[in-house]
Amino acid sequence: MKPLKNWDNKTWLSSKKYINQFHKFLKKKVILKKNTRVLDIGCGRAYIISFLQKKYKFETKAVGIDILRNKNTRKNILFKKSDAIKYLKKGNKFDIIIIKQTIHFFSKTKIISLLNLAKKNLNTKGTLLIFSLKTKNNKIPCFKKMKKQLSYSLKKDEILFKIIKKNLKRIKEVNFNFNVRISKKKYVSMIKNRYMSCLLNLSKKELNKGIDEINFNFKNQLNFTDTLKCLSFRK
Repeated sequence: MKPLKNWDNKTWLSSKKYINQFHKFLKKKVILKKNTRVLDIGCGRAYIISFLQKKYKFETKAVGIDILRNKNTRKNILFKKSDAIKYLKKGNKFDIIIIKQTIHFFSKTKIISLLNLAKKNLNTKGTLLIFSLKTKNNKIPCFKKMKKQLSYSLKKDEILFKIIKKNLKRIKEVNFNFNVRISKKKYVSMIKNRYMSCLLNLSKKELNKGIDEINFNFKNQLNFTDTLKCLSFRK
């Protein structure tokens, strides 16, 4: 699969409103204070941990890892361009490990390795948080080909969720909901930038046809709920 570059590039996932709401959600799941050590796996431009670093002034800078380093990655965190499994093998300890909308990039074998290493790298009473798109009744606006690709990806996620639950065992499950209000023009721009992994392998012709479908089928203002399933494990 081609690298995903624009999932948090001028999308609702990089908006102040989204990050503030995500922060409120996190505060209900974990304790955040100056000596908290945070790792974000698949951090993208690191908007979330950058916000946390600025707010809580962690004594040890929050760490973000990703296989890509974007030009506008936030500077107040410690960014590592690295494969997640390779990085975790170094054995650095954390109080919070976040894996957000990343599991679909892992095979069944690698997700088990990732989970085992993540558990090992948690401090006592540390928390592992895994976020991924809700697999049932997802509300993301799609054109026909995009919907087909997304459905395939979500079916894979369902299999991975079963593996995760079996591996972690003592987990809690809850949804994080964000109400998206976005213009169709802006959303079409996001599609052009292939903001979701299900768009990466579509040809330019397929993408343009899909954009025509979006323009025809949706109103000028899009309103929907972006729902993430959150699995939390405490060591």
